[in-house]
Amino acid sequence: MNEYADNWRAAGACLTADPDLFFPVSGGAPSAREEDQALRICARCAVRQQCLDFAVRTGEMHGIWGGTTPAERIRDRRSRTRRRAAAGLAAGPAAGPAWQEPETRAS
Repeated sequence: MNEYADNWRAAGACLTADPDLFFPVSGGAPSAREEDQALRICARCAVRQQCLDFAVRTGEMHGIWGGTTPAERIRDRRSRTRRRAAAGLAAGPAAGPAWQEPETRAS
């Protein structure tokens, strides 16, 4: 794990929360309640943006990250891709992913 990841994760409001809240597995009311609770924890988090940046850069498709649901991140990624395509920047594989892989730093 790189230094960047260690620093922001240690400051996360979710550090002492039940990890299952952030990765609800069932549908329906129990899952919605867990998601709402996780989003409330994220809302008061000092490193929410760093968490979201990490999820976007790594293509995290599951769980609550940076106060967003998987559906919200997918919607945002599709929107960015459409904007790039409209600007002529995403004309095939050479354009690459909508995010960048995180840098790893030597310890």
